[in-house]
Amino acid sequence: MHVLLVEDSSAVGSGIRTGLQMAGFTVDWVTNAGDARLLLDTVDSDAVVLDLGLPDTDGLRLLHEWRARGLTVPVLVLTARDTVAERIAGLDTGADDYMLKPFDLDELTARLKALVRRAAGRARSLIEHGPLSIDTAGRRVWRHGHEVELTYSEFTLLHKLLNARGGILNVEQLKDTLYGLETQVESNAVNVHIHHLRRKLGRGVIQTVRGLGYRLGDPGELDNGEPT
Repeated sequence: MHVLLVEDSSAVGSGIRTGLQMAGFTVDWVTNAGDARLLLDTVDSDAVVLDLGLPDTDGLRLLHEWRARGLTVPVLVLTARDTVAERIAGLDTGADDYMLKPFDLDELTARLKALVRRAAGRARSLIEHGPLSIDTAGRRVWRHGHEVELTYSEFTLLHKLLNARGGILNVEQLKDTLYGLETQVESNAVNVHIHHLRRKLGRGVIQTVRGLGYRLGDPGELDNGEPT
């Protein structure tokens, strides 16, 4: 999952980025509203962690702009503003969750995962999709009850396609999820991961939509083309 982190404190931002990366997130970190606007328009983020005390504008104003534009990406506000009125203002402006500083990194990670699950229309971390069972919390996959070992990148790609709920994702969106902006990768990196997923889970697990990108195979078609 890709997270856009908007935090002007170098110490706090560095700690959050490191902690989220260790939890399996891909993180792009910016320190002001201007860069946050640009990045959210450039990168396909699954969630945003937003500080309110930004140097160039108030975080609530930035959140209002995003919601006014129709952007529905889940936003978790992370701030020292602790009055009830301020928390209500954040939620009324369009925040999906609100956490106070200081905070526990494990709780932040759990809340982000819950936000992404809700955005995908799910309440549990265990997903059943045809012969596949996917534990998004434990990062484990079973096919017909037999566990299949996936690499970090393979699982991340599969999870992204599951969250798209049948929608088509292009190569750039999948690259954003896997690598963010800071990592330079080969042009065929996504295709390689898709090839490996098909080899391990069956050719029907990911469908190619010519000229557009990829989508998750229909549950009833996942047995078309056995793993090799």
